[in-house]
Amino acid sequence: MERRSFVRHAGLAGVLAAGAAPAVVHAQAQVRWRLASSFPKSLDTIFGAADVMSKKVAEMTGGKFQISIHAGGELMPAFGVVDGVQAGTVEIAHTAPYYFFGKDETFALGCAVPFGLNSRQMTAWMVEGNGLKLMREFYRNYNIINFMGGNTGAQMGGWYRKEIKSVADIKGMKMRIGGFAGRVLERMGGVPQNIPGGEIYSALEKGTIDAAEWVGPYDDQKLGFNKVAPNYYYPGWWEGGPQLDFYVNTKAYDSLSAEYKAILEAATHVAHVDMQAKYDAKNPGALKQLVGSGTKLFRFPKDVMDAAFKESMAIYGELSAKNANWKKVYEDMANFRRDQNLWFRFAEAGFDDFMQSQKL
Repeated sequence: MERRSFVRHAGLAGVLAAGAAPAVVHAQAQVRWRLASSFPKSLDTIFGAADVMSKKVAEMTGGKFQISIHAGGELMPAFGVVDGVQAGTVEIAHTAPYYFFGKDETFALGCAVPFGLNSRQMTAWMVEGNGLKLMREFYRNYNIINFMGGNTGAQMGGWYRKEIKSVADIKGMKMRIGGFAGRVLERMGGVPQNIPGGEIYSALEKGTIDAAEWVGPYDDQKLGFNKVAPNYYYPGWWEGGPQLDFYVNTKAYDSLSAEYKAILEAATHVAHVDMQAKYDAKNPGALKQLVGSGTKLFRFPKDVMDAAFKESMAIYGELSAKNANWKKVYEDMANFRRDQNLWFRFAEAGFDDFMQSQKL
């Protein structure tokens, strides 16, 4: 008995001396965070990304790192989450960065700008380009570290009470349009309105607005926009590949162990991929149902697209002349976009163009 006891203790000492401490030595602390979302629970795709991330974190930590998810308006207003994370009121938020372009236009570059990157290009810029590095440098001013939080893919151009036959029909039109695109719409004669997703239907129904955009068929059908505006346009030139983000308070992040930091990053990557997979899988069926129930599907007239592109490029030039943050990030993104579009013109576009002309 004494010999076996000695061997057990000697074995333990040997393990410790070798640096391979038993699991109990590496036991992680219990962590409880709250996440404030900018989205309503009814949108299982975009709101659901935060839930996917939270569940993965819990799974990978044996339930020791828990993140409770709160819809827009529960803990703070949908558009108050940056202030909440910056102040440490919550440890983490899930949102669309371009909602906060009013603080600094550079926020929009972390999400989508008119005629920017598509979803694959955006992920490539973030992961393999300078996107993540540059945005993190910018977010330090707000006490935030960001992680990719999903992408919807190219969006639709929204719902309109009246048909848009030319750029002249934009003048005076009151439209709910997210983020930076409102400035472009304004220069085209429209009147942009920034309204949270959960409030769009009532504004459109009451006639407070003439048009509204959200994401695409799956979400739009859930929100019921087809019931109050019959004309559905594409493409969403302002959102070729909008990325959502998880914003984490830097003090909360720094307090995590190296293992928990790695787990959090891995979980956000899972959520990032999961969101677009859901949209790509669910949008086709929803579009068929919408058209089958009377929705009128239109492509934006060329003069609308040309005017929007012209005004967008003019705005970017003006911003680069007066906002150093914007200039630094935009120029890098623009260079990346140029090379990406050169490449996508061949293999990707060539394949897509052929496949979409076939009867399948």
